This record gives sequence, structure tokens and C-alpha cells, in this order.
Amino acid sequence: MIDDVDALFLCFLVVIGCLTAVLFWTRFPFVFVSLDEQLFIKGLTKDTVINGPQTIFLNPFKTKSYKKIKALALGPLEYCVIQNKLTGVKYVQVGPKLVWLKAYDEIEVDTRGRQKREALSLKANEYVRFIDKQSGKVRVAKGEKGCVVPESDEEFLDAGGKRQAIDLKVYEYVKIENRYTGEVRTERGEKLVFLEPFEELVGKKKQIAIEVDEETAVLVRNKRSGQQHLVTEKKLFVPSNDEEVAEVRKLIKLAEYEACIVRDKSGKDILYFGANEDQQSFFLPPHSHLVELLWSRGRRREKRDLRITKLDLRPMFMSFEFNCRTHDNVELVLEGSFFWEVVDLRAMTKFTNDTTGDICNHARSRFIELVSKVTLQEFMSQFNVIAKKVHEADETQFYTQRGVKVHSLEVTGYKCAEYSTAQILEQIIQETTNRMNKLQQQESENEVQLQEIRGDIEEEKARSQLIEIQTLNSNAKSQMEGMAEAEKVASFLRELKKDFPDMTIETQISLWNTLRKEDALRAISKSKASLYFTPKDVNLSIENHEHNRKQCWADESVSE
Repeated sequence: MIDDVDALFLCFLVVIGCLTAVLFWTRFPFVFVSLDEQLFIKGLTKDTVINGPQTIFLNPFKTKSYKKIKALALGPLEYCVIQNKLTGVKYVQVGPKLVWLKAYDEIEVDTRGRQKREALSLKANEYVRFIDKQSGKVRVAKGEKGCVVPESDEEFLDAGGKRQAIDLKVYEYVKIENRYTGEVRTERGEKLVFLEPFEELVGKKKQIAIEVDEETAVLVRNKRSGQQHLVTEKKLFVPSNDEEVAEVRKLIKLAEYEACIVRDKSGKDILYFGANEDQQSFFLPPHSHLVELLWSRGRRREKRDLRITKLDLRPMFMSFEFNCRTHDNVELVLEGSFFWEVVDLRAMTKFTNDTTGDICNHARSRFIELVSKVTLQEFMSQFNVIAKKVHEADETQFYTQRGVKVHSLEVTGYKCAEYSTAQILEQIIQETTNRMNKLQQQESENEVQLQEIRGDIEEEKARSQLIEIQTLNSNAKSQMEGMAEAEKVASFLRELKKDFPDMTIETQISLWNTLRKEDALRAISKSKASLYFTPKDVNLSIENHEHNRKQCWADESVSE
């Protein structure tokens, strides 16, 4: 009975052992590690790593846990950062390769949660700067490089990583400051400029060199000595390391009628006139500037914002508008113009800083003084005389003292400031205008009538001369015809006397008359005229018969 119990107990132990072995080998079996795999074993006291390819039997009495992972494969332009959790040391693995981690190593992920990071590929005009977070040392990598990666404790110094080198053309330059030493250097084109560690651009962009020519100069300040000098030599100017461009100055040109005022470093005003050949064009010297005059503008000179650097010395017109009151308390608004010029620039700058405003204000005072002494009616009849007195009867030296000359002052118009008075004045002006128009119309009509009479006189004179000439011509013609007729009669009588010596003078004359009648009949027959003869003229007796008879040629002639 006892043997049976022992046998059963022994069998129980064997079953328990088998089950324990099965469970043990299920948790800690043989592990097959491939070529690209690693086996991480967490032991009782330390961790170990076994790289494949291997077959590993895990000791269950020394192993807490294990895991098998794929080694990280890096491409040609990839890298990763690995940190040892035990020592805290970081290092970088650069592809192409398989990354075999050591015990306690862990691959850090980037901001996007990736283990693999992309390396930089730099072109010939690219560079990148890395700063070591532990030592603060800056490292610069310039192109051309195919795989540029930061060290374990490095990060990009510039936002965005790699940067373009500064490509300078022949007319460009940059100033670069070394933040470590404080030195500033100037680089000018043509070239590529790479920033060294601790260097930054002064300004945010490339600068353009200044073309110094006949019309351009450069005012330069030396930052080391603090002095200024003007560069006028014709060239492409680039400031040196210690220089900066204070101002680019253009050539100031003055016409023959222009002038300007230059104030030097001592505060003295120097006058330049275009009429002087050596002052027609110039550059402003260092520590000098053009004096800007601030004059009033507008018809009432209410705004003082007219800025003038070049003065026109030619005579010019300037309009004005004043308010004043007459002796009978009528407020008027006067409009007119000055014709004036600057004759003494030195005196003008000495006594006034608002030339136009002073001229108009003084003239307004004079108008108020003179207009207040006359009534509205007197003003309307002699406002030009008053304007002349304002200008010519001014015994003060106001204009001369300020270096100006007023050639003339004219009132071009006036109106009442109050509406009701303006209506009355308008009626007066309208009546005056109508009267003047009527007078002008009557003068025109009288002038037309006078011209017509003069025309009639001239016409009658011409007609009288014509009649006189016609009379003279008619008398001369009659005289010539009479002489011709007398010559005919004399010739007829002479020839008749030769042929018929015994014929009496009465017979000769009768025969001549008969022939003249024949000539008259011949002339009449050629026209439509009618000629009537009496019986005495033809020496015929006319009898009246009741019966019809044939008419002779004489009757036909008479009837015609």
C-alpha cells in the first residue's frame, strides 16, 4: 500500500516537472535573429544586445525579458541621432548603412516623429551654419557637398537651415559685421560671399554702388574718425569698412535768373546767383545745406506752407484779396495783383522770413487806411487812383528795406462783403453799364451817320469831277467834228467851183443840203428809227384822193 502511494507521488512530481518545463520553454525559447535584426535582452543586472544572424538560447534564470527589432536602414542622404540612456551621450549615424544600436541606446525622433532625418545637399552657392549647444562653437559647411549633417549636439544657426551665398554683381556691395569682434568689412562684386561664424549682414539686402559723375557726388562719414568728406571723383563708389554714405548729393544748377542760399557749418549764409558763371552749378560742401524759405500762399496768404529753395529773381505777378471799409461803412472785398521782384536778396533774408506775406499785409494796411477816407461812390469812381496811391505814395521804406520792388499794383475787381449791399451795388453798376452802353451806342450811330455824310461828299466830289471831265471831252469831240465838217464843206465847195464855175453859192449850198439829207436817210435806213419829212423838206405837194392809189417811195418813207 505504501509502495503504491510513493509511486503515485512520484508520478505527480514528474507531471508537475513536465508542465513547468513546457511553460519555461514557451516563455524563454530559442531565438533566431536574422541578418538585419537585433535582440535586446534585459537581464537581472544589465542589458545586452545581440546582432544577427544568430540563434540564441535564453537563460531563464538570468533573463527578465527580451525583444527583437529590425535594424534601422539609412539611405545615402539620411542620418539619425542616437542617445545612450545610461550615459546621456549622443552620437550620429550617417547613411548609407544599417544602424546597430548598443545596449541602452535609443534613436531620437525629430519634431515630426521620424527616426530618419534628411541630410543636406549643398550646391556651389549654398552654405549652412551649425551651432553646438554645449560649447557654443559655430561650424560652417560650404558647397559643394553631398551629405551634410549636424553633429549630435548641433542645430541650425539660421532659420531654414541652408542659406544662399550672397551673389554680388559688379555694381553691388554688402557690409558684414562680425558679432564676435565687432569688426565690419565690406565686400564688393563680382563674387560670392559666404558668411563666416558670428557674421551677419548690416542691413537686410545688398547695396547698390553709387555712380559718381558730373551731376552726382557722395557725402561720406568716417565712423572711426567721425569726419565727413565729399567724394566728387568720377567712379563707381563703394564705401570702405569704416565709412558710410551719409547722403547722395545732386549737382545744384541755377539759371541766370535764379538764386539760392547756402548755410555753412558756421551758420553763415552764402548767396549763390546763376548770373555768376562760377556759381551756376555746384555741389553742397560738407556740413552745409540749402536754406528753405517758408512763404505764405493763397489770395489772402492764409497758408504758410510754400517751401522755396531756389528763388526766381524775375519780375512776377502775385494776386491778392483784401477786406476793407469805406467812410460810409460799406465793407468791400478788393481783388487785384502785384507786379514785383526781388532786387536785394541779402536784405530780404535779413529783414523777413515771409516775403509774400509781408508784401500783402503791408498793402492791405495801406488799402484800409486810404479806403476808409472815401465813400463808396468816391471809391467806385477813383479806385485805380487809390491803388496807385497805395503803391507810389508810400513814403515808408518797407519794400526797399526787405529787398523787393513793386512795379505796379492794380485793383482788378471789387464786391461788397454783405449780400444786401452787394445787390444795391450790382444795380448801380448795372445802371452805369447801361448808361455807358447807350452812350457808346449813340456814339456809334453818330459815327456811322458822319461816315455816310463823308461818303456822300466824296461821291458828289467825284461826280462833279466826272461831269467836268465829260464836258471837256464832249467839247473837244464837238470841236473836232466841227472842224472835220467844215473841211468837208470847204472841199465840196472848192471842187464844185472847179467843175461848175458859173454855179451860184446859193445853189451850191442847196445842193450840199440835199446831199446831207440823203446821208441822213441812209443812216436811218440802217436802224429801226423813223424819220419824218414835211412837204417843204422834200419839195412835194400832197393831194388827198378818195380812191386807192399806189404809194410812191416818198409816201413809204414818210409813213415809216
